[in-house]
Amino acid sequence: MSGNLLYCIISSYMLYFFTNVFGLGVGTAGSLLLVGRFFDAIGAPVMGILVDHTHSKYGKNRPWFLWMSLPFAVFVWLLFTTPALSGTAKIVYAGVTYILADLSYTAMSTPITSVLPNLTSNSDDRMSANSIRLVLGNVGNFFAVTFIMPFASLLGHGNQQRGWSLAVGVYAIIAFILLIVAFFDMREKNIAEDKIITIRESFKAAAGNWPWVIIVLANLIYWTAYTARNSVLPYYFQYNLGNSSLTSFFNGFSIIQVLGMAAVPFFAKYLHKWGTTVFMLALTMIGQIWMGFAGSNVTVALIGWCIACIGSGSACTMFFAMVGDTVDFGEWRNHIRANGFLTAIGASFCIQMGSGFGSFIASMIMNAAGFTAAKAHQTTASMSAIKFSFVWVPVIIYAVSLILMIVYRKWEKHEPIVKADLAKRNAEAEKTAE
Repeated sequence: MSGNLLYCIISSYMLYFFTNVFGLGVGTAGSLLLVGRFFDAIGAPVMGILVDHTHSKYGKNRPWFLWMSLPFAVFVWLLFTTPALSGTAKIVYAGVTYILADLSYTAMSTPITSVLPNLTSNSDDRMSANSIRLVLGNVGNFFAVTFIMPFASLLGHGNQQRGWSLAVGVYAIIAFILLIVAFFDMREKNIAEDKIITIRESFKAAAGNWPWVIIVLANLIYWTAYTARNSVLPYYFQYNLGNSSLTSFFNGFSIIQVLGMAAVPFFAKYLHKWGTTVFMLALTMIGQIWMGFAGSNVTVALIGWCIACIGSGSACTMFFAMVGDTVDFGEWRNHIRANGFLTAIGASFCIQMGSGFGSFIASMIMNAAGFTAAKAHQTTASMSAIKFSFVWVPVIIYAVSLILMIVYRKWEKHEPIVKADLAKRNAEAEKTAE
């Protein structure tokens, strides 16, 4: 909940903030987002290795909540604060604060995902725990994407830059408190017996781990599509539909995706994990296409938006749950359990790199069409580019992720063998230790 409270402001409004509040050109902003995400994506596996090498009385994952809570809150606030700079200095400030904010998020979000295999070895329990986590995370997302724009307007009194700085500052304080609560409230199991693995072993855990490779690619593509849509959302309502207040209105309805998230364990029981993910991605695509044909009819567009939100939110839940299962496969195949490294790439890396690709693709399409935030009214070409980026680009990209998940079916069928063999190994190891 804490992570989403701040990170969803970045993923949903960063491009818009850079162009319409901070004052950068759309091409410069898009390139900045891609370059920043590249550095942050590299930090994800590094963070995973650090988690695997962490050994403290608090555990492997839990202490990072304590260590990164303040840096995360401060860097995100600085990112949405506009200093009196111009030219190159302004671009450098934006780039540096963007990278620092994302790196601190990675250092906090990686343990959130990598702790899951340390809480239980049961796949169904992991899925249930992950669903609860993402439902509450969606509450953070709801407050982030729904209220930040009107809150910034309220506090700014006509000064957008001042308003965004104050509003994000309030959110940052709340996020900091929630992270501290998470630190005190969490406990990890069986950490005393965890073996500290080398960096070489971390990479070896990924060798031949094909289900992990598929999940990484599918999740990376998912976040590319998801971010492309969300980053263009404020532009679509402001310029194509002529009502910027619809941005917060539609984002408020994104809370409906908790219905799909909560129902994920039920769907998985009958469709299995791969089938549930395929179904939810298809549902997302249907919702996107629905919005594409809605035109200026807000009611019809809202129905499509709700369908897409239920699908995308549920698919996200599945990816985070399945990456934990691929940790088991890596241990089964290579005799190395690299929770932090594998989940960092399967989760944080995909979010960071996918978000960079999504924002970059959308910004380049808009830039090629001649979009500029300085114009109150955009050209027909610009508005067509905005709609194409908002509706059709995500549909095309989601389809690729869907195909990959059909391929994943083969590996999910192999999971019972993996679980049985690992249980047998652990039992033999305990017997030998006695």
